[in-house]
Order: sequence, then structure tokens, then C-alpha cells
Amino acid sequence: MTYLADSSGLFTASEVEAQLGVPATTLRQWERRYGLPNPERNSSGYRLYSKRDVALIDFIRQRIEEGVPASRAAELARGQFGLSTDAPQQTSSYSPAHQSTRPVTGQAGTEPISTAASGTQLADAGPAAVQNLTAALLRADLSRAEGLLAQAQAQLGTEGLLMNLIQPALLDIGERWERGEITVAHEHQASAFLRTHITNLLNAAGHSRFGPSVVAACGPREQHELGLLMLCVMLRRMGVQVHYLGANTPLADLGVYARSVGARAILLSINTHEALHEALEQRHDLNSGQQGQASEIPVFVGGHIINVQPSAAATLGRWAGSDGLQAAQMIVATLESR
Repeated sequence: MTYLADSSGLFTASEVEAQLGVPATTLRQWERRYGLPNPERNSSGYRLYSKRDVALIDFIRQRIEEGVPASRAAELARGQFGLSTDAPQQTSSYSPAHQSTRPVTGQAGTEPISTAASGTQLADAGPAAVQNLTAALLRADLSRAEGLLAQAQAQLGTEGLLMNLIQPALLDIGERWERGEITVAHEHQASAFLRTHITNLLNAAGHSRFGPSVVAACGPREQHELGLLMLCVMLRRMGVQVHYLGANTPLADLGVYARSVGARAILLSINTHEALHEALEQRHDLNSGQQGQASEIPVFVGGHIINVQPSAAATLGRWAGSDGLQAAQMIVATLESR
């Protein structure tokens, strides 16, 4: 087959995305992992893709949609387009060194993953910021709360906002309720507001068509979903296709759905003793395939009760860990190794 020989840069990443439906974030991931495509840069440093680049991208896209792994599709593209077969060494695009410099939000996003190059250390919001947000939520000053969240995201990035402001505020509010300092209504109002904000972050992260697919759900009789939602935000920003099912999901239905969408992993959130007991009762439903065969889909389990009793995760799957960002990175690394 003959491909266009024109190698001069003509199209921006956004224009290529509009033509082929391949997100700009995916193009950067392919370039970083496989050395393909190899666009020119203009004087401002922006990538410009030639007609040949577009044809190559379309070739890879078609192979992936046929079920060919991305790495193999890149190898085939090298042969088809007469390129060197010396591909760059593939490293995880989700390592902290990459994350600190690469834009990895949804298709139109430009905010980099907010991790430090030395690890998963995030900028700290500080106790005063947590107290201010909690106070605004409990007095129903939602305009103030929205402003504090926007300011924190600008300063800390999305991951820092989630892990170092929203999560501590949720814990603080929960502890206040347990001590009888606030009513159930106060706790519900604050949680509902933060849930809406986290859901907006999830939607803003976009929907990858080419990353590995996972299904995330709270276990049966589990209603607390904000921790899982935050994990899903971070995974989507890392390029993972996340199917979020929400609270109180029967494990049999979760297993059926995961197989129907070709999920590479299941993320299961369990926070209470009641939910853990029910999940253990239903565990064989989750691990049973359509023909009664054992499912090979790995299950990552997290949540408050699992963090307190990590050994309980072993019966259901693998403990995701107590740190959301580290859990996201571990899940991605596991998916890339399969």
C-alpha cells in the first residue's frame, strides 16, 4: 500500500483529533512510548503533524480497533511505512517523572498530573485551607467553598486538590458527625456538594478510547462512593477508560458488566463492616464467568474497612492501598504489565 509522502507539518494535535478521533493525549503517549508519530514543532514548540503522520496515526488507530495491542500496532506501522524498527524503550507513561511534565487531562485538557519527580509527594493544602473549606461547607456558604476549591486547584493541581484538600475535609466532616458536633443534614449537604465537584472533575477528565478499560463500583450495601470517585478521576487523567457504576452494586452484576465491556480490571470499594460481610457472601458471584469458568479479571479492593483490615482484601482480590494516588499508579502499572 502506498502512503502520502508529504512530511511537512500541516495539522495541529486538535485538528488530528477532530479528523481521526484520537485524543491529543493519546498521540503524546504513543510518541513517548513507541516513537510514533514523530511530528515537527513550530517556533512556539507546538506539534505539527504531516499528512504522512496522519496516515500513520490512522493506521495505528484501525489496528487497535481491530483488537491489536497498541505496541504491536506501532510495530506494524513501522513496517508498513518503511520506518526504523528500533523503537524507543517503552517505559510507563505514568511514572512520576513523566507525570510532572506531561499534560494528561481529558482530550482538551492541558493541566499536568501534579506529582513531584521524586515520588507521589503532592503540594500540601495546609490545615488552614482544610478548616476554611470545612467551615464554608458547614455554614452552607457554597460560593465561598467553590472559590476555595478553584483556588486550591490552581495552586495544587487536580491530584493535590483531591488528596490534600477534599479528602481531609471529608474526613474532618465525618469525624465531626461522629462526635455529634454536626447533624446528618450538615454532613449530607457537604458531601453532596463535594460529590458534584468531584463528578465535574471526572467529566472534565474526558473519555479515553485507547487506554485500558476498568470498571469501578461500590460493593453491595455500600453507599459511600466519594473515595472511589476520586480514584476514578485520577485514573481517567492517566488515560484509563473508566466505567463508573456507583454505589450498592451486586457483585454478580458487576462481573457481568465488566466482562461485557472487556474490562482489564475491576475496582471495588468497601467502607463498612456491613458491606464487607455482604461482599464476602457474594464473592463467588463476582469471580464466576459466563460459563461457570473462573474470571481472570483482576480485582483491586479498597475503602475504609479494607484499609483497617488489609487481609480482608485477599479473599476478594488485591488491596489497592490506602493512598489514592499511589493506588492509581499501581493499578496503571499492573494494567501495562498484563
